[in-house]
Amino acid sequence: MGTYIENFVEEKEHIFRSQYSPVPVPDNVTLPEFVLQNVELYGDKVAFVDAESGKCVTYSEVERDIHRFSKALRSLGLRKGNVVIVVLPNIVEYAIVALGIMDSGGVFSGANPTLHASEIKKQAESADAKLIVTNSVTHEKVKNLGLPIIVLGDELIEDAMNWNKLLEAADRAGDDSMKEQIHQNDLCAMPFSSGTTGLSKGVMLTHRNLVANLCSTLFGVAQEMIGQVTTLGLIPFFHIYGITGICCATIRNKGKVVVMGRFDLKTFLNALITHEVTFAPIVPPIILGLVKNPIVDEFDLTKLKLQAIMTAAAPLAPEILTSFEHKFPGVLVQEAYGLTEHSCITLTHAQKGYGNTHKNSVGFILPNLEVKFIDPDTGRSLPRNTPGELCVRSQCVMQGYYKQVDETAQTIDNNGWLHTGDVGFIDDEENVFIVDRIKELIKYKGFQVAPAELEAILLSHSSVEDAAVVPLPNEEAGEIPAASVVLSIGAKESEQDIMNYVASNAAHYKKVRVVHFVEAIPKSPSGKIMRRLIKEKMVEKMKENSLTKSNTSSN
Repeated sequence: MGTYIENFVEEKEHIFRSQYSPVPVPDNVTLPEFVLQNVELYGDKVAFVDAESGKCVTYSEVERDIHRFSKALRSLGLRKGNVVIVVLPNIVEYAIVALGIMDSGGVFSGANPTLHASEIKKQAESADAKLIVTNSVTHEKVKNLGLPIIVLGDELIEDAMNWNKLLEAADRAGDDSMKEQIHQNDLCAMPFSSGTTGLSKGVMLTHRNLVANLCSTLFGVAQEMIGQVTTLGLIPFFHIYGITGICCATIRNKGKVVVMGRFDLKTFLNALITHEVTFAPIVPPIILGLVKNPIVDEFDLTKLKLQAIMTAAAPLAPEILTSFEHKFPGVLVQEAYGLTEHSCITLTHAQKGYGNTHKNSVGFILPNLEVKFIDPDTGRSLPRNTPGELCVRSQCVMQGYYKQVDETAQTIDNNGWLHTGDVGFIDDEENVFIVDRIKELIKYKGFQVAPAELEAILLSHSSVEDAAVVPLPNEEAGEIPAASVVLSIGAKESEQDIMNYVASNAAHYKKVRVVHFVEAIPKSPSGKIMRRLIKEKMVEKMKENSLTKSNTSSN
């Protein structure tokens, strides 16, 4: 009888944990306190430098200004738990702004500065924001939101407070008696994420969530690496990876961030060489450019000090990975996987010498994390090598979506498991693979077709610059795979040629049945393909085509 019960329990839950020992997470420190530890030993070292202008801030300035800004915010009446929306591009002061807000007890919420005014307004309203921090360029978009505004830069703007003047006033203000006690379980960040359910929502993260995430992700950083890493700060800092994985991780390890406010391939390569960048977190479209764009050949790549790149946000096609490794020998390619709802990185190959860097895997389970894969229909947990929805449980799991009780309940179950909406599996060597999004799987005559797989085939074609595969509704099959394709200049292939190419490289049911040539694939700032938009455009184009056909036949 005993054996039967044991088997039954075993059958019920397949939970996978890290092959590395748990790491301690300190209690009672806030995120700013945690990252600033030992900062006095690195006072004169540059923390952030602008890739183009060379403007920089040192560690002593970072620490000083975080405290000055924190004090200024409290003197303006900001209270614990109040949300401050930061609408800024990547600049050297960005981390000071974000950590200053957190240090004051406020909640930092980064917004994409390229958003429309109406979208920023929506975020400010959804978050019940009390204040906005921006610069003179984006001030136009936020000036009518009815909230107090702080503007960075030397320009004085009417009806807005100037950042420099605020910090100077904070210096003169004397004793800081207004500081409220901040606990680790207080909120410190509210990034916005579409999550697994579509519309953008505020993700509630505490000091504990982010400190725990940094402890897990930085567990393998050797003592001799402290102060030695120069990281490229190109991924938007309003994005969870930008603020946690780049800014906070660098300050914690006393490295240097080379800040880039926008992407341009020449500026990018210049920055890598001039500033001797050793680690560059980038998105797959940039890797594609490094492999296929002739501009790269104008640079002397032997001058690169780059040791590793890290890619996340979308799967990397194996062919692109191989081409990159040929062109940049000795540069380690690390794939990572993370999500805003889990405070940033969840699985990674981010440490040299840790784990077997298995191509196409997004890495191994980090310390302190539990992972399981469930059957989306039955909720049963699945054994190794069996694809299912990836669920994760740890101290990094968000508190929930702000004021979205139902959405939160759909994402975090009663046992604390965060359901990611991504399909993956774990193999016998502890490598985790992400196969696709649940919602993005194309169901062709009952067969599941993964868009990422077809995109990888398309990208291996010498004339294809970029591609995205989406499902189109079809009466007979339910859904058919359709591709938007960007051809390289001078390419002669027809849409039929591209379809034939995929057909010769994939199972019959995976064939791409519609191809449209486009000038560019729409992507989000973090590099994710905007499939819904592509699908709408393709459906529209097909309707136009069928209308044209019916008009021609009726004439």
